[in-house]
Amino acid sequence: MTDATAAAAASTAPAPRKGSLLVQDARTRKRNAAESRFKAYGLAAIAVGVIALVILVTSILGNGTSAFRQSYIALNVELPEAKLDKSGTRDLEVMKKVTTLTYGPLLAKGLQDAVDSLGIEIEGLTKKDVSGLISQEAAAQLRDRVLADPALVGQTVQITVLASGRIDGYYKGRTTLASAELDSNVSPAQLKLADALKQKGLLTTRFNAAFLTAPDASDQRPEAAGLGVAILGSAYMMIVVLVLALPIGVAASIYLEEFAPKNRWTDLIEVNISNLAAVPSIVFGILGLAIFINFAGLRASAPIVGGLVLTLMTLPTIIISTRAALKSVPPSIRDAALGVGASKMQAVFHHVLPLAAPGILTGTIIGLAQALGETAPLLLIGMVAFVREYPAAYSATDGLFGEPSTALPVQVYNWTQRADPAFFERASGAIIVLLVFLLIMNAVAIILRRRFERRW
Repeated sequence: MTDATAAAAASTAPAPRKGSLLVQDARTRKRNAAESRFKAYGLAAIAVGVIALVILVTSILGNGTSAFRQSYIALNVELPEAKLDKSGTRDLEVMKKVTTLTYGPLLAKGLQDAVDSLGIEIEGLTKKDVSGLISQEAAAQLRDRVLADPALVGQTVQITVLASGRIDGYYKGRTTLASAELDSNVSPAQLKLADALKQKGLLTTRFNAAFLTAPDASDQRPEAAGLGVAILGSAYMMIVVLVLALPIGVAASIYLEEFAPKNRWTDLIEVNISNLAAVPSIVFGILGLAIFINFAGLRASAPIVGGLVLTLMTLPTIIISTRAALKSVPPSIRDAALGVGASKMQAVFHHVLPLAAPGILTGTIIGLAQALGETAPLLLIGMVAFVREYPAAYSATDGLFGEPSTALPVQVYNWTQRADPAFFERASGAIIVLLVFLLIMNAVAIILRRRFERRW
């Protein structure tokens, strides 16, 4: 280096730092301030998300937990043979001809007798008001009990029946004495009678197991509506998705990742799979409507159609997660297996696939959880039927192919469209059940991943 170049280098070199290293200069303070702002933004974003989640969960729990409690009335009901079995033969075919219109007055008489025997007197209370405390579903419940045991005819039986929706809402805060004055479905005298019966121990509010087992009910009987058929329909569809999506998705992933040649055709397939994972779910509903209902002729609202549509929607998720799990296995595993004489298929199925199993199971369960919460594609294929009864004899064939069905998210949508406030409570309760199922499925995914995960 000459003196000239040394002088030039010295002139372009940064000026020596002045001051102590322990004292921040303006540039350092600016950089530290930017980092502090970024941390604050991140904490604020997390706080907003947590607050929104707390508000959402609190709202759902606040509105839905009451769906798991229900008001019941205990009655002694006389079952006269002259009205229920005029032939006296206890022939079920004859007794089935007696409709709920005959059983309703028997329940009303039983409640009126209880009110008279207890000496309850309320100003303005009529016999119609007394019978209005009982749910319209109670007559059907009493009829089913008599048909199940015809020997009850001619006796006085004790039965616990559902209270009407307005009376049940009175003990859940939906109905008040002030609102009852403006409500044509309930009167203040009925609410006072309900309080009197509650004091005497004839009216109780307890856990409502029927909410999880009973089928849906009409608009006039919100207190009797349950999730039984919806849970069964969702179970049928999840079985179809699991049976079809898991083997097809895993097989396609193994072929694309391990055996398929790398060319433009496989690149096109991979791009389309990624695109399908981002397609709105309602598009799969349109596809299912065109192929499975209009072309194949399957029955609309049958669980098999819903399962096939959800299978199409879930396949891209399973394929992508499975390929990611296969890629995570180190290439040395494959090379070692091939080096000791294993074939390509043996290396994949004996070594690579077991190591990728945790990721595959996790992706499958997450795909199933996503399918369980879908509503839009099921609405398009007609799974909004009002299903009052379970499939005949719990037949899997009828349940999958023949009988109309519904699903948990569709049942939530259905209840939110009804006018009675009790159905909003039922909808929130159904959301809680759906969230519990989703939490269980995600917990199972975590457990399986930790159980089968291997280190290398």
